[in-house]
Amino acid sequence: MKKTLVSVAMLLVMFSCSTTQKTNVNKPLYEVLLQQNDGGANINFYEILSESNEIKMLLNDEKLKGKINTDDVQQSNFVVLNMGEKNTGGYSITVDNVTETETEIVITLKETKPEPGAMLIQQITYPYTVVKINSKKQIVIK
Repeated sequence: MKKTLVSVAMLLVMFSCSTTQKTNVNKPLYEVLLQQNDGGANINFYEILSESNEIKMLLNDEKLKGKINTDDVQQSNFVVLNMGEKNTGGYSITVDNVTETETEIVITLKETKPEPGAMLIQQITYPYTVVKINSKKQIVIK
C-alpha cells in the first residue's frame, strides 16, 4: 500500500513539474480592418502609419474600435488607402497581394471601378480601406 501511494505521489510530482510549451500563434501578414465606400479623403493617396503617435489616433476611431489594441502600436504598421472623390458608387480600393522580403513589406493594390452601363448610386463617394500589417518592416506600395 505504501509503495502504491509513493508511486502515485511521484507521478503527481513529475507531471506537475513538467514545463508547458507555448505555441507560437502565427498571425497573418496583413488584415483588412475596414473597407468603406464613403468616408475617405478627397484625393487619391496612401498613408503609412508606423509611428506610435500616428497609430494611437486609430485607437480613437469608432469604426476601428475592437479591431486594434495597444500591443498593435508596438508590433504593427497600418496603411490607409484613399481612392479619392468619385462621382458614383461602385468604386473600391483594397489589397490584392502582400509579400514580405528580408527588409520590406510589398503591398500590391487593387482598385475596382464600376462596369460601363452599370446602374449606380448617383452620389459622390470617397472609398477607403484601412489595413493592418503585422510587421514593423518598411512598407512599399505598388
